Amino acid sequence: MTARPIHTRLQELRRTGRKAFAVLVDPDKVGSGQLESMAALCNNAGVDFLFMGGSLMVSNHIDECITAFKANSEIPVILFPGSPSQVSRYADALFYLSLISGRNPELLIGAHVVSAPLVKASGLEVISTGYMVVDGGAPTTVSYMSHSAPIPHDKDDIALCTAMAGEMQGKHVLYMDAGSGARNPVSESMIRRVSSQTDIPLIVGGGITEPEKAYRNGRAGADVVVVGNAIEKDPALIAEIAAAVKESAGVKV
Repeated sequence: MTARPIHTRLQELRRTGRKAFAVLVDPDKVGSGQLESMAALCNNAGVDFLFMGGSLMVSNHIDECITAFKANSEIPVILFPGSPSQVSRYADALFYLSLISGRNPELLIGAHVVSAPLVKASGLEVISTGYMVVDGGAPTTVSYMSHSAPIPHDKDDIALCTAMAGEMQGKHVLYMDAGSGARNPVSESMIRRVSSQTDIPLIVGGGITEPEKAYRNGRAGADVVVVGNAIEKDPALIAEIAAAVKESAGVKV
């Protein structure tokens, strides 16, 4: 485990106004050799977190992926599980995701009941997460698998009320996601609305393909900006996006 709890680090971001950059890795799309080189890129760029997981898990080498990365980096690894099977004791923490934007009871509590003994026995730091899927302009695996419609891209009020409900239910963090391969990221106005009226850390990802988008999401109020799909296509973006996220810290606009 890392020296300080991940949840504490996330709370510090919200309290201090600093911004963090997380790289999202889908174990189905990488091998251990790729993760060794990615670790070097992340180290050099000052990446804050590595998120590991995917909506599906076709391969069965998540342990191998995590250990390959951690053998070459001290960056904390947080599981971003799409199913109860995506639990690895080699990670540092786990986002315990409740799909609060959907109406599927299986992803609000059902899968959690099934996974609870495994998660409890893992010894991982568990971070209760209000997960909100936002329409990114393209069908996503998570919407298909969850049988839930995403929050409409332009319905900031729905996002805000959903986020407020998650916070009042005791979630540790909020995670707004336009989905892998989204044509459009979560809008700045939606991020600003949610961030300005909630007090828990806000993580935003999906559809962020260039440094400018990452910068603007950070400026709007995201405490952690997450990029996955774009980096899979061009790992060299890690340094550029990391720099943009760090520069976004400051007064929200």
